Amino acid sequence: MNNVFYYRGAIHIHSKFSDGTGDIYEISKAAKKAGLDWIIITDHNSMDIEEGFYNGVCVIRGEEISPEISNHYLALGTNTVIKPDEDPQKYVDEVRKQGGAGFVAHPDEFDSRKNKAKPIKWLDKSIVPDGVEIWNWFSDWADNFNDKNIFQIAYAYFFRNRLVKGPHIETLKWWDDLNKNTERIVPAIGGVDAHALKISKYILPVKVFPYEFCFKTLANIIVLNEELPLSFQEQKGIIINAIKNGNNIIINRQVRDEIPCIYNFDKHICVKLSTKADIKIFCDGVHIYEEKSDIMQFKVPSIGKYRVEVYLNNKPWIYSNPIIVK
Repeated sequence: MNNVFYYRGAIHIHSKFSDGTGDIYEISKAAKKAGLDWIIITDHNSMDIEEGFYNGVCVIRGEEISPEISNHYLALGTNTVIKPDEDPQKYVDEVRKQGGAGFVAHPDEFDSRKNKAKPIKWLDKSIVPDGVEIWNWFSDWADNFNDKNIFQIAYAYFFRNRLVKGPHIETLKWWDDLNKNTERIVPAIGGVDAHALKISKYILPVKVFPYEFCFKTLANIIVLNEELPLSFQEQKGIIINAIKNGNNIIINRQVRDEIPCIYNFDKHICVKLSTKADIKIFCDGVHIYEEKSDIMQFKVPSIGKYRVEVYLNNKPWIYSNPIIVK
């Protein structure tokens, strides 16, 4: 592929304007140190943060529309705060009315959690969203966090990556079903859900999962045919549109930090990696092929929507958005 440009970013971040602990300068500095080009801050029911370029990072303002107990929705590219409602369809429609794109946040958190954090789920899956957050790093960790004793807590903190298992099967199935039932791409994102929470009950205050660490977990790599322009408003529009159209690849940087190449050429799904890994091909939600390789060219057997999952040493690594083959 010629003239392809990749930009690494993070979505689903909270600042002091909701339940995060950092301001825009701290957050953008952490993003820069983590090697990100752009971030989208999505405070709960707030758009008070001032977007723009900070520390060389394009900082975009979104919102997590947040009813009290369920149906959280990440609104990107909207102009004003959208209030939560008992009927999620109302704010799904309002996001579209404002010309934005909405992504269901952590739709299938576990009911069987062994900790005090209550699951926040998307309850009505008959509602068709603009997109789905198929993998939320902090939610994944919280689903598997056991706070019953100090040993479990210490294990969960020092070996945190072992608790992260990847997107829930239920979420992937719903996402695949959404894509099967429409001609358009229902895009997916990965969310870090960064808060940089501070715990002060110990001798020294502890910041759990600081921003820089979170930014080194799940990244969304947008794929463009041209370099981003210098103007903030132009960059913002291009980044939002890329995510809205599914021109992003989700990568778990904790497994291996690289920019994978995944594309369709002459009815072949092509994957290029820096190391051999288990590459799985799905067509319209059905697993149809698997190969361990670093370079793969899979000839598609029929028209449909194809997507790629990659696992390295049995760990979830890379998830592509659907590729339409006609």
